[in-house]
Amino acid sequence: MTDQTKIALITGASRGLGAALAEALAPEYHIVAVARTTGGLEELDDRINAKGGAATLAPMDIADPNAMATLCRGIHDRWGKVDLWMHTAVHTSALTPAHFVDPKEWTKAVNINATATSVLIPYIAPLLGESGHAVFFDDPKAGEKFYGIYGATKGAQLALARSWAAETERTGPRVSIVEPAPMPTAVRARFHPGEDRDALTSTMDEAARILALL
Repeated sequence: MTDQTKIALITGASRGLGAALAEALAPEYHIVAVARTTGGLEELDDRINAKGGAATLAPMDIADPNAMATLCRGIHDRWGKVDLWMHTAVHTSALTPAHFVDPKEWTKAVNINATATSVLIPYIAPLLGESGHAVFFDDPKAGEKFYGIYGATKGAQLALARSWAAETERTGPRVSIVEPAPMPTAVRARFHPGEDRDALTSTMDEAARILALL
């Protein structure tokens, strides 16, 4: 692996859009795939290898700051950079009225959707430098009924991303926010049980559309 190798860091890479993006980016990029689900990462690795690409698997919890510090230090020591960071990791809380919010569920959503992002941005920004590209994924549910936990914490994540995008507009790195089309993912299924999944856009098709936009 040479210094010319392009590195794509995908947080939330074991399934859904994250896995599709990782697969679509290989073999143009060496994929650093982060997720808690080891089995999903190993299956992704098999698909990437089958198309001639390569991946480094990082079965880690993005809500663990020490694990993320170790990950970023490892990336720095091995490659010295990240060319592309795509942050697809998210916690999908069960739909519930605001007056029935479960404190444990709230804390988990805050930790994964908001706090982890506030930790990852300072860790990854030096690896991106001026020329790297960070991508976040919008899901504007804030204010919709029953989406209180998810909408609030996902909204906090995107508020951080939008501030970072404004702050780095002239200096880099480039920060983009895209809104994916509805896809037959586990996230979607939790919010829309019983939906006709055949009518939704496949994750691979959506990954191709997003990468073409970027």
